[in-house]
Amino acid sequence: MNDEERIATRHARVVFDGERLTLARRLRGLRKNQLAQAVGTTPATIGQYEAGVHRPSGRSLSRLAIALGVPVDFFRAGRGPVSPDAAHFRSLRSTTQVERDQALAYGRLAADLVATLAEVVEFPAAALPEHPVSPDEIAGPGPVAAAREARAAMLGSPGPVAHVVRLLERHGVIVLVMPPSSERVDAFGIGAHPHPMVLFNPAKGDYWRNRFDAAHELGHLVMHADAEPGSKIVEDQAHRFAAEFLMPADDIAGALPAVPDWDRLAALKAEWGVSMAALLYRARTLGVMPEQVYREAMATMSRHGWRRTEPDLPVPHPEPAGHRSGRGRALERPTLLTRAIELAAVAGLDRDALAERARVTRADLDLLVPPR
Repeated sequence: MNDEERIATRHARVVFDGERLTLARRLRGLRKNQLAQAVGTTPATIGQYEAGVHRPSGRSLSRLAIALGVPVDFFRAGRGPVSPDAAHFRSLRSTTQVERDQALAYGRLAADLVATLAEVVEFPAAALPEHPVSPDEIAGPGPVAAAREARAAMLGSPGPVAHVVRLLERHGVIVLVMPPSSERVDAFGIGAHPHPMVLFNPAKGDYWRNRFDAAHELGHLVMHADAEPGSKIVEDQAHRFAAEFLMPADDIAGALPAVPDWDRLAALKAEWGVSMAALLYRARTLGVMPEQVYREAMATMSRHGWRRTEPDLPVPHPEPAGHRSGRGRALERPTLLTRAIELAAVAGLDRDALAERARVTRADLDLLVPPR
């Protein structure tokens, strides 16, 4: 350790913030016992550091920084955390606490990054409609009404949504693609002030799912500012919002087939930017396709492996089982933060300086917002 590093370590120890240690640990997907083993201490000691009961020595602080891949300056007191209460995870039962903590840690870094960029770059103001729907409403009209209000406010025209992610960004939503992590973590949204955020998991989404996930998270932002995340009712409401937002009943009902016409479904998929599974479900819920016909269609999709990866092109005849061509189309990629970083660089705040000011490692910055 050179003299400059020793000075930085002493300074960081004086202003050490246990919450920043928690953030770094969660960012790396580590439990307390795993971090303790890596630095040669006990889980109880890590817990005391994180709770602010004790401060680590200079040597311990250096070991923590090395184990977590952050500079010691990372542990200085920072901005308030992104609350897990504000994040709508698709299913709390299918994800572990470590996985949710890691995803939220990336959300926290993104919030710090946006706050730093906002000092030199003007972001679009958050302009989403608010249409609260009771978390106890089952099969009621609330989600459909909320989706119609959102379309009127954000689109103002019928027909397909050309680019869902860009639409969110134009209305002040910060959209990011998380670094690859567990497939059990779906897209999730955080109603943070002043800019709500939506984070996607690239391990899960193809083009079609990416768009539906974006509309689903928009539904949470519009309807569920005060709803407890994770409930089956709330998630169903967001699904119903997304279906109406992307496939308005008045626009699409007449075009949906009453039987599984795969050519027709493939054409509608290309036109509306939604999966064939979503179109089949929409045909069923709108009463166009009988329940038994829908079940047989979904069984056919399962037999051919299309429930996981759909074919992109019209299917005049059933494809062999295991056909895999549904992930060939690129995701809708966010560009708002990329452009903001480029504008900041023009103003003299390049990526290295931005990472230092936001106290995000340059490696994590490039993972969250890859250079182009």
